[in-house]
Amino acid sequence: MAVLMLVAAVPGLALAQEEAPPTVEEMVLAVDTLWVIVAAMLVIFMQAGFAMLEVGFSRMKNVGSVVAKILAMMGIGIVMFWAIGFGLTFSDGGGLNPIIGTGGFFLTGDAETYAGLAWTAVPVSAKFLFQVAFALVSLAIVWGTMLERTKFAVYCIFAVVFAGLIYPIVGHWIWGGGWLAGFGMQDFAGSTVVHLSGAMAALAGTLLLGPRIGKYDDEGRPQSIAGHNMPLAVLGVIILWIGWFGFNPGSTMAAVGASFADIALTTNLAAGAGVLGAMLMSYAYRRHVDVGMAGNGAIAALVAITAACAFVDPWASIVIGFVAGIIMYSVLIFVDSIGVDDPLGAIAAHGMGGIWGTLSTGLFATPALVESTGVGNPGLFYGGGFAQLGVQALGIVACGGFVFLVSYGVFAALKATIGLRVKPEQELDGLDISEHGVYGYSEQLIATDYQNGSGGSSIPDPINSRRTAGGTA
Repeated sequence: MAVLMLVAAVPGLALAQEEAPPTVEEMVLAVDTLWVIVAAMLVIFMQAGFAMLEVGFSRMKNVGSVVAKILAMMGIGIVMFWAIGFGLTFSDGGGLNPIIGTGGFFLTGDAETYAGLAWTAVPVSAKFLFQVAFALVSLAIVWGTMLERTKFAVYCIFAVVFAGLIYPIVGHWIWGGGWLAGFGMQDFAGSTVVHLSGAMAALAGTLLLGPRIGKYDDEGRPQSIAGHNMPLAVLGVIILWIGWFGFNPGSTMAAVGASFADIALTTNLAAGAGVLGAMLMSYAYRRHVDVGMAGNGAIAALVAITAACAFVDPWASIVIGFVAGIIMYSVLIFVDSIGVDDPLGAIAAHGMGGIWGTLSTGLFATPALVESTGVGNPGLFYGGGFAQLGVQALGIVACGGFVFLVSYGVFAALKATIGLRVKPEQELDGLDISEHGVYGYSEQLIATDYQNGSGGSSIPDPINSRRTAGGTA
């Protein structure tokens, strides 16, 4: 048998010897492509982080609706970005190029069609897989503020518009060769494109949706509505933290000769500093360390360094992350005090983190790193003056304002037609039953949770229904 196998293998060995070995260029392309696919997998896995974070900071009666929403958003987001979004973001739009792409829909274009990604040689399929993962992250951010009271249909309808139009337009402006790219805006991995966009859409929806029942007392004072599982929430933070090693370093879309290791370093340093900044603020404000706030500090710092990771030195990344943790905590308290119910703190972490991170490149971008990336100018602290800082501020106002206004219009239309939120009795009973017909946990566990005072039973209880819980990210 062994002899027969050897005889059968001889022609194949001979053919292999006749084939030319791969060139250096082919090997480089293979390594780069492999890295992009791995990075895309890490970013897609961040959806598990969002799921665990949202489940942890939701009450038990709503956890099934959370995971159902995550799955639906992934399905809608992937298909819409394939059909329309990727082309709108990265294709050459001809005369409309500064505003929007106009070709390559349904992923039918070639490398030349998607001119906004012409700088990387990896296949179009790899480019799409990486970029759709970013679109899904931005879409996931939208819903952190609208948990526990939003109709499932609202999630689905808005996802079509966001993934198919809103997010791609902002992406084109900055990453697809649009007008902000022409000004040299620095947003390496999406503090504005991904995170600020998601947060501004979330703010628009939350303002129209209104707070959860029991979030504010009769005098309008905010009450804490506690989530049911802090370990799950922290697990979500850690998964997101790890996923960011695909998010930021992966945005090089190259492994050979790329600076992705340096970007991974600045990303990790910022996250650690963000935890410390948030913990310090928590202790100064309440005289104890809030675990949820510490997790939000990491996320806010990761959001902030996302724009700057390729432009700043390690020491600056620590400053950026630490300040992000402080800003997040301050803004979260402010948002809570003005009647905006944000269960996960997405507006503070992703919105203000995105704003601070985008501005930070205008302060800390070094001449050497700006030259190596080929985008924009050095920051204020490195002799670049206010020019880059002005470009960054312009991008924040333009992109944030556009997303907020369009999202507000879409949500207002939905509110006037199908309505945004479930009925009060459905909200009190929990969205698992009213929206999906099953509990995320067993009925016995839900009953125990009710008896322990966490809420979440169909048995009316006006006291427990007004309990509250602090949330993060």
